[in-house]
Amino acid sequence: MSPTVRPVVFSGAVAVLCAVAVTLAVVAASRPTVVVAAPTALPPSTATFTPGVFASGDATVSKRPDLAFLSVGVDSLKPTAAAAQIDLASKAAKLIAKAKSLGIADKDINTSGYSVNPNYNGSTSTIDGYRASEQISFKWHNVDTVGAALDAMVQQGGATNVNVGFGLANPKVAQAEARALAIGDAKSKAQAMADAAGVKLGQLMRVTDLSYGGPVNYNSYSLEAKAGAAPTQIPVGQLDVSVTVEVDFAIA
Repeated sequence: MSPTVRPVVFSGAVAVLCAVAVTLAVVAASRPTVVVAAPTALPPSTATFTPGVFASGDATVSKRPDLAFLSVGVDSLKPTAAAAQIDLASKAAKLIAKAKSLGIADKDINTSGYSVNPNYNGSTSTIDGYRASEQISFKWHNVDTVGAALDAMVQQGGATNVNVGFGLANPKVAQAEARALAIGDAKSKAQAMADAAGVKLGQLMRVTDLSYGGPVNYNSYSLEAKAGAAPTQIPVGQLDVSVTVEVDFAIA
């Protein structure tokens, strides 16, 4: 090969190599990035995940309340805050004395609210006095005589702003009954899903109670002292105690 031809061939080869390198770089840049992670690098929730059958269950049982919560208030409107407080203290003492005469123990009496605020004349910003209010809560252990107790507190005790709630003295008994039924419901659902999927239920791995709160029903009543008025009727009814659970079964 003549000396004049050799540089031309060499230059062409370099050009071809550069073109190939550019082409490979473009192809590599256009391909998606693939990341391969070892099992130990997976998130803990994925690395330790165990296949299973998960189901939730719920149940409700109805119980007649055996405890009443009475919330009754007294208030006073006087020209000064001090006078309103003094008058309110007298009214509260009268109400508490009446409650104790009905058989309510000291441990079942507590103040749930107390306030002293300016009282404005209509929609204007003129203060025409001060209103003092106190809300007192009582536990009443005979739900069949709630109406008579409220009548006595209103008519002889001077109570206003009356609210009544019903509950269970020991709600855990009803909750345990409902929980057992809820777990049975969850197991039935888990078995049905396992049968549909063609697998067998294994060991029960976890049971979680998703319930919260307790059963209490509240009603409000506006009671006034009236001579010869019919006794106040407070229907007791029943309380629904509901429980929701979640169960996790391994696959056998």
